[in-house]
Amino acid sequence: MTKILIIYTGGTVGMIYDEKTAALRPIGFNEIRNNLPELYRMGIDFYVYAFNPPMDSSDMQPDIWSELASIIEDRYDRYDGFVILHGSDTMAFTASALSYMLENLSKPVILTGSQLPIGKIRTDAKENIITAMEIASTKSNGHCMVPEVCIYFDFMLFRGNRAKKYNAEKFEAFYSMNYPALAEAGIDIKYKNQYVLPAPDKGLVVHKNMDPNIGVLKIFPGITRRAVEAIINTPGMRGLLLETFGSGNATTQSWFTDCLQKATDKGIIMVDITQCDGGSVELGKYETSQQLQKVGVISGHDMTFEATTTKLMFLLGQDLPPAEIKRLIETPMRGELTLPDAEF
Repeated sequence: MTKILIIYTGGTVGMIYDEKTAALRPIGFNEIRNNLPELYRMGIDFYVYAFNPPMDSSDMQPDIWSELASIIEDRYDRYDGFVILHGSDTMAFTASALSYMLENLSKPVILTGSQLPIGKIRTDAKENIITAMEIASTKSNGHCMVPEVCIYFDFMLFRGNRAKKYNAEKFEAFYSMNYPALAEAGIDIKYKNQYVLPAPDKGLVVHKNMDPNIGVLKIFPGITRRAVEAIINTPGMRGLLLETFGSGNATTQSWFTDCLQKATDKGIIMVDITQCDGGSVELGKYETSQQLQKVGVISGHDMTFEATTTKLMFLLGQDLPPAEIKRLIETPMRGELTLPDAEF
């Protein structure tokens, strides 16, 4: 039988209503298993690595990403695939981070969770876990169907570094605006193989160093020089995400350009991403973004906020020259961005 490792980190999927406190409390994986007897009917040989205690995904940190990468690295040869049960709030960050950290990945790593606890009658946890397990265990001609880090939620499988949580109330919590889904589950699971990354013919290389010394500057009408300078002058900052308007535009006021020039002079790497969920940054298309180019800001193209944040942390943690980091930011490494005029 196919062997799958379930890594249980916590999240809503592992919550149950406590009648004494009238609040949700985390549970261990044994209680999840008791609420999901279908796992034993799937014909999959599964094992469990459970965090103790389970953690809320709001507490997710880069050192936990490194721990997850190590868990997969240490057991990579023993399992055909991995399913990570994770809180939905930071799931896209973890999926993006792992996509960079697991170089030459040739097995599926599927993150899933739920909007309702598994103990609720109407929970979405059962379908999400069962289908994520099936996807992680499915092969064609001896090869995994999706040798990528993915997110499965509400009948849709997305590339992990392309997905974004957009809804806190619907079961349909995630979408991928700039890249098609990799599979859709209905009566059958329909895989869209043309969108799946090919499995590499090299061995897995795991990177565990992430540098969190980055900042985020969200542009808005009326932003003040004091606010911008406060962020740029943060001690130890090495990277800055600029969340700009539309296709990468920002104010052309001279004080703003001067602040960004000072950041460049300090060696801070600045990446321009759009505040829009869909679409791409096109530096130089408008005069308002030409100014950004002139002071050394680089394009994040159509990367999500989650993918850009973790990519910058990842590259800064690899001890690379600044010029190489800038080049790689604008280069598709794990299918996280689409270059201009590229087709898929």
